[in-house]
Parts: sequence; structure tokens; C-alpha cells
Amino acid sequence: MQESEARKLIVEVGRLLYERGYVVASDGNLSIRLDENLVLATPTMVCKGRMSPDMLALTDMQGNPLTDKKPSSELAMHLLIYRKRPDVRAVCHAHPPYGTAFAVAGLAMDKPILSEVILTLGCVPLTSYGTPSTEELTAAIEPFIDHHNALLMQNHGAVAYGKDLWQAFDRLETLEHTAKISILAKILGGAQDLPKEAIQKLIHIRE
Repeated sequence: MQESEARKLIVEVGRLLYERGYVVASDGNLSIRLDENLVLATPTMVCKGRMSPDMLALTDMQGNPLTDKKPSSELAMHLLIYRKRPDVRAVCHAHPPYGTAFAVAGLAMDKPILSEVILTLGCVPLTSYGTPSTEELTAAIEPFIDHHNALLMQNHGAVAYGKDLWQAFDRLETLEHTAKISILAKILGGAQDLPKEAIQKLIHIRE
């Protein structure tokens, strides 16, 4: 993807995150891996609903800024995901209310209750707490990156990633939608897990 196109896309998805209430104020961050050594990321301390393409930060894979724009303080999390998952070209981190409620409650999203989620997302584990913008956070998520496409970070939020920014956003949106349904089902008496046979069929379809 050309850098100019990537800038417009990050602004568009950032606005969606803000409008959907997945981030507030300067919360969250987005990035796109442009090539083997270039990453385009949201800037630090900027509302994702009020960004413009020229505000975005360009860095190398070590996180060194290549322009005068300062990237998000959580860029290290994005870079770790890119290093561990060469198939990933975009990362989306936000604080969606229902998903973050699971993270604050210390709960993973690992119940097989929706067939679409098994097909498109799989289970979403809960990582241990790590202070944002520090090596604690990257150390906490590292063991889970290889085998999952979205994570809940305890007392923090959610991160999703994919082959492009739309897939990363879709995975975050699916996470939030599933968390909301789970909480509503709990109010109604609790969700019913899919039968094991149905789960195996879905896993076979996904593979």
C-alpha cells in the first residue's frame, strides 16, 4: 500500500473507532506496516476522531521516528506483533467498553457461543497486566501473539491485528460485539455453549 493511501485509511478507521465509542479522548492507536522497515502510526496524545493524514508518524521497525511527528507511546506493542507475525500488516488497539469490561473483570473471551466468532476470530485470551507504554506490556502479550488474532489486556483494553487495517478493525469490532452479547446473555441467565460436535465442524471449516 502506498503511504498516501495508508494515511487516509488510518484517519478513516480512527474516526470509526471514535464514533463507535471504542476510544475516547486520545485513547488507542493504529498502525500499518508499509514494508519490511517502515511503519505508519497514529501520533501520541491525539484524538482518533480528529486526525488528519499529515499528523501521522512514520517510523522504522525499531521505532525511530523518520519525521518530526512523534508516534504513540504504545508503538512498541505494534512492533512486537509485526516482528512475531510476518503475516500481520496492521494493528488496532482500543478500549471498547464491553470488551474492556471483560479485561477489567479478569475474564477471557473463550466461550464457544457464536459460530461466526469461531470462524472469524477464535477465542480471545486475557493477558496479565502490564503498565502501558512499558516493556511490561510487551512482555505480557508476547506469549499469546503467535496463536491469536486478538487479545484482551488485563485492566487495559483490547488489541487486534490482521493482513490489513480493515481486517484488524473487523476483528476488534467482532470482539466488542461478542462481549456485548455475552454480557446481555449473562443478564438473561447465561449463554449456552455450542455443542462440541458443532465446534469441531466450525474449526474444520475455518482451517
